[in-house]
Amino acid sequence: MLIAGFPAGAWGTNCYLVAPAAGEECVIIDPGHQAADGVEEAVRKHRLKPVAVVLTHGHIDHVASVVPVCGAHDVPAWIHPEDRYMMSDPEKGIGRAIGMPLMGELTVGEPDDVKELTDGARLRLAGLEFSVAHAPGHTKGSVTFGMPEAADIPPVLFSGDLLFAGSVGRTDLPGGDMAEMLDSLARVCLPLDDSTVVLSGHGPQTTIGQERATNPYLRQVAVGQGASEAPRRGM
Repeated sequence: MLIAGFPAGAWGTNCYLVAPAAGEECVIIDPGHQAADGVEEAVRKHRLKPVAVVLTHGHIDHVASVVPVCGAHDVPAWIHPEDRYMMSDPEKGIGRAIGMPLMGELTVGEPDDVKELTDGARLRLAGLEFSVAHAPGHTKGSVTFGMPEAADIPPVLFSGDLLFAGSVGRTDLPGGDMAEMLDSLARVCLPLDDSTVVLSGHGPQTTIGQERATNPYLRQVAVGQGASEAPRRGM
């Protein structure tokens, strides 16, 4: 399996391209602010053919390049219905104006083809299977994408802004809710095998085992307590 990732834009949001191997079809996850050039570079480098864009949530730092990327490759975008409005009205997702200089760089709106994600769905795209888990807390429509263990890699969780190395996503923006965040961590993350590789929306990769042992939020959820106020990330 091929997973090519890079941080993009003002918020350093991780964008991923996932394919069975170089030279095959791929899925693009979270093409955010200024990600279009990085996507095209990875497509050329690995000789990939994009077939879909999938989005962990609707914040502008994760969806800002959806329109140009989908348009360039004539592919659909998948997003949870509770976050779909943010593609056309990103300021509602952060509760304030983004700022004119930044807004001038963005193509706000929906691509021509938008499909909606549902909890428990299994997306079969590019010869791969992604399991969708609704994981509100950072936003109402946040989801994660899981991939089973393959011959050459352990299980993978694309966690968006649910779980980071050492932290979790912020909950102080519109739609954020710490109680929902803790519930999502318990439902989505705790049952996973320790070997599961976590590829998050910001920062370095980690594993469920590492986070189970060291992440203050995941550790305290595991023992049925509320999370302490450790630093949180994401827009």
